[in-house]
Amino acid sequence: MRPVFALLLGICLFAPPAAPAAALMTGLAPGGSARVVEVIDGDTVVLDDGREVRLVGTQAPKLPLGRDGFAAWPIADEAKRELERLVLGRRVELGFGGQRSDRHGRSLAHLYLPDGTWVQGEMVQRGLARAYTFADNRALVAELLTAERAARLARRGIWANPWYRILAPDEVEDHIDSFQLVEGRVLDAAVARGTGYLNFGPDQRTDFTAVIPKEALALFLEEGRSPQSYEGRRVRVRGWVQSLNGAMIEVTHPEQIEEIDE
Repeated sequence: MRPVFALLLGICLFAPPAAPAAALMTGLAPGGSARVVEVIDGDTVVLDDGREVRLVGTQAPKLPLGRDGFAAWPIADEAKRELERLVLGRRVELGFGGQRSDRHGRSLAHLYLPDGTWVQGEMVQRGLARAYTFADNRALVAELLTAERAARLARRGIWANPWYRILAPDEVEDHIDSFQLVEGRVLDAAVARGTGYLNFGPDQRTDFTAVIPKEALALFLEEGRSPQSYEGRRVRVRGWVQSLNGAMIEVTHPEQIEEIDE
């Protein structure tokens, strides 16, 4: 037997088994792997198998992408360039932790590089995306929120730009139809006709409110988080601001509300 062949055979016979895929290690369902051939913006890529993937759990600054009248959000170009540096031309592994596709046909996946680097975690920790969660995609939310807090404390990326600042409850009215983080004290909390309400001001008809709809209230109660448990607490609420008896954010899952240590 030739020495080189014998060496290779020995490596094959005695090498330790391959490490589990990153998706399996984090409790996600594996979704195969492919090479990234295009980066559309800071949270969307195209793979060489034709799939368009939305980096689930994150929201990067938005580019117009052909939408009339849509102005690019600050730092959108920087976010896209950073994602290109991170993944363009490289193979990535997909992992699913909830709903697998959106209404646009995009895959909703977590992405990992061959060395195990979690792409969503990197973008959020670098301050180039925010945690952006849904009731049907809650995997790894705690890790995303931790990465976001670290980036915010270090004032990285978007967190150094006032456009992305955390709002006080009395500022929210000026930000209807936008995604915001709002921080304040819950003055009053109640459940009426199966819907939960967290009120951040004395006038429930005009002040900012976080609303927990009927279908979401059961989830909160299952996890021991009744609306009343937030009363008197300082919290941070994230979501899309709507106008309904003043500014409001609809809260569909507990991770949209962070309790703040004082």
